[in-house]
Amino acid sequence: MINRSLFKKPKNELESSNRSIAKNDPTIPHQLCHKCPDCGTLNFTTDLDINSFICSKCGFHFPFNGRQRIALICDPESFSELFSDVNSENTLDFPGYSDKLVKAKLTSHENEGVITGTGYIQGKQVALFIMEGNFMMGSMGQVVGEKITKLFEYATKHRLPVIGYTISGGARMQEGMLALMQMAKTSGGVKRHNDAGLLYIAVLTHPTTGGVTASFAMEADIILAEPGALIAFAGPRVIEQTIRQRLPKGFQRAEFLQEKGFIDGIVPRFKQKSQISLLLSLHSIMEVSDGSL
Repeated sequence: MINRSLFKKPKNELESSNRSIAKNDPTIPHQLCHKCPDCGTLNFTTDLDINSFICSKCGFHFPFNGRQRIALICDPESFSELFSDVNSENTLDFPGYSDKLVKAKLTSHENEGVITGTGYIQGKQVALFIMEGNFMMGSMGQVVGEKITKLFEYATKHRLPVIGYTISGGARMQEGMLALMQMAKTSGGVKRHNDAGLLYIAVLTHPTTGGVTASFAMEADIILAEPGALIAFAGPRVIEQTIRQRLPKGFQRAEFLQEKGFIDGIVPRFKQKSQISLLLSLHSIMEVSDGSL
């Protein structure tokens, strides 16, 4: 009698005569290398760290967390955090929101989606806010809006320029209208700061979308962006599904917005500190010449 088990495929792939060992890409530890999503180049993590997490081949800007940006832009040990004790609550009892907040804190190692404080940039004191993309995609809720507004009020009182780094997926839907109200509140803080004759520079990073784009991100005196950053209210997929048309290549990217006059300049990460310092110096000179000081 024929033993049917003789014709079964071996469970161990190494016993198969038709195996192809090289059919899959090798597994590379994420801690060792990062593959560029733009050009596919493998970048060693140590090299990326030295190069401000920019691809050595194509210049793609890898995600950068808030603390890394502080270390990049501020003079060493000059940053002093403000309003760090404010935390979000599940005010509307949105299902699962409390658990998401706990998870976001563990993932990002931050209490909220924005870091606020003061620091020095090449010897010039500034008020600084940096949105944290690892905290619920930098979405804007009550606390994010509150911290940014309080920072503008602090900067107005102490006559400090504000430097803001944005990254966001929009308003936080788990907080409903309370999150949407932050658009008006932050805009009011920006307006009072502007009325005092003070400078506000925004640096838009990938992605900056939704209610953040529709409020304080686009209200700065000078708007800079990182190369290739997506900057939009509604994303390209939403627009394509609405109008049933293909959008132009590069639509809503930083280069497209600069061409259309929505932003003032595109500055690579490693040049931002010197560029912002120059703008601060020029503004100080203008204040003196206008007799403001």
